[in-house]
Amino acid sequence: MKFAVIVFPGSNCDHDAYHVLKNQFNISVDFVWHKNNKLNKYDGILIPGGFSYGDYLRTGAIARFSPIMKAVINESKKGKIILGICNGFQILIESGLLPGALINNKKMKFLSQNVVLETVNNNSVFTKKLLKGQELIMPIAHKQGNYIVSDDILKQLEDQDRIAFRYKGNNPNGSISSIAGILNSQKNILGMMPHPERAAEDILGSSDGKYIFESILK
Repeated sequence: MKFAVIVFPGSNCDHDAYHVLKNQFNISVDFVWHKNNKLNKYDGILIPGGFSYGDYLRTGAIARFSPIMKAVINESKKGKIILGICNGFQILIESGLLPGALINNKKMKFLSQNVVLETVNNNSVFTKKLLKGQELIMPIAHKQGNYIVSDDILKQLEDQDRIAFRYKGNNPNGSISSIAGILNSQKNILGMMPHPERAAEDILGSSDGKYIFESILK
């Protein structure tokens, strides 16, 4: 398996993602600069967190027009694995690969804290190693993580088992239905606000993020 970690101006979790893929799970991985336009040699694509283009205009809105995103969209149609974390989730939404929008947190503040997630879907390439209802501890670090979507699309997400994770107990940012991560209809794309790459080693205080990467490998 070979992964691409996409790098935009302002990405700041790219090295975290690269480290976890290469050193924790022995996955072949390359950094791919956003001006490249080919991803055909990769089996998986990870769009990391950060502040692409400084979050000017709107989070993810400028990154959506980078040449690399045409390649991401093309590879997604082939069923390739695509994981968008935090700003990566925002970029996937702006690109139309996932539905809804991410707006300012309910208290308009940047949040950096651990959260408890509940596993809702355990039948995707990203969640095979998890049990339905299993709790995970991971950090969040965002200001625009409040997920909103129309009632019709929310029902569709629920009916199609496309909600991957919910915040459990405390909903930190006000996301509708406590949603923390969603899948596309083919379930080869996952977007999530919490950071599994920052919770994949015991030394970080939680290694629960490893289940997502282990699921991908499985």
